[in-house]
Amino acid sequence: MRIDILTLFPNMVAAPLGESIVGRARAGGLVEIAVRDIRDYAAGRHKVCDDYPYGGGAGMVMKPEPIFAAAEALAAADPRRGPVVLLSPGGRRFTQTIAEEYAAHERLTLICGHYEGVDERVREHIATDELSVGDFVLSGGEPAAIVVVDAVVRLLPGVLGGAESLAEESHASHGAHGGGLLEYPQYTRPANFRGWQVPATLLSGHHEEVARWRRRQALLRTALRRPDLLARAELAAAEREWLAGELDAAQRREEPTGPDNDR
Repeated sequence: MRIDILTLFPNMVAAPLGESIVGRARAGGLVEIAVRDIRDYAAGRHKVCDDYPYGGGAGMVMKPEPIFAAAEALAAADPRRGPVVLLSPGGRRFTQTIAEEYAAHERLTLICGHYEGVDERVREHIATDELSVGDFVLSGGEPAAIVVVDAVVRLLPGVLGGAESLAEESHASHGAHGGGLLEYPQYTRPANFRGWQVPATLLSGHHEEVARWRRRQALLRTALRRPDLLARAELAAAEREWLAGELDAAQRREEPTGPDNDR
C-alpha cells in the first residue's frame, strides 16, 4: 500500500510515522508512506499557500492551486488509485470500519487542512472522502493524519504478524469478543501486586473458562463505558441475562447509603 500525506507542516507528521508499528511496517516494505510539503507545489518566489477569505472573516484559507497541483502530480506518478481524504471537522467520524475500508485499497491520499480551512473547491473536486477524528478542535489535520495512518497500517497483511492480534482488539469488527466491543481487561506478572490479585480464572489454565471470562468482561466493560457500541453487538440470550444481572448489581453498589436509603 502507498500512502501520501499532503501538509503545510511535514515535520509534524514525518517523525511519528517512523516509529513503532508503522515504522517497522515501512522498514519491512509492507507500506510506503510519503509526506509531501504543499508549499513545494506553490507558484511564485514566496510559495504562498493561504489567502484571506472572500466575504471577510477571521483567519486565512488554504489556496486551491497548490493542493490541486500536488494531488495531480501524485496521481500522475502512480497508476494505483484509492481514496483522497480531506481531514477536517466537517467530515464523517473516523471509525474502525472506515480504517478497514481504507486498508483494502492499494493507495490512500490524505490532505491536511489548516488555518480556517481549505478552499471549498478542494472538497468538491479533489477529495473523495472527508474525515474528522472527533468533536474537538485541532490546529490542523496533521495529528488526524497520524491517527488515520496508524489505524490503517496495522490492518495491512503481515504488519501485526497474525489475524488473532487484530481480532482481539477493541473496536474490531469481528473477533473472539464480538463485533465492535471494547477489549477485556489484561493482566501480566506478578499475579499479586501490592495485594491486588489477578482474577483466578486467568490463572486456571482452563481455556474455555478463560474465553468465557474474557467475553463477559468485554460485554460488561462495553455496557458500562460505551453502551452505544453494545447496541450493535450480537449477544446470546444467556449473555443478555448475565449482563443485566451484572449491571443491576453495579447500579446497587453505586447507590448512596444512609438513613433515607435504609428505610
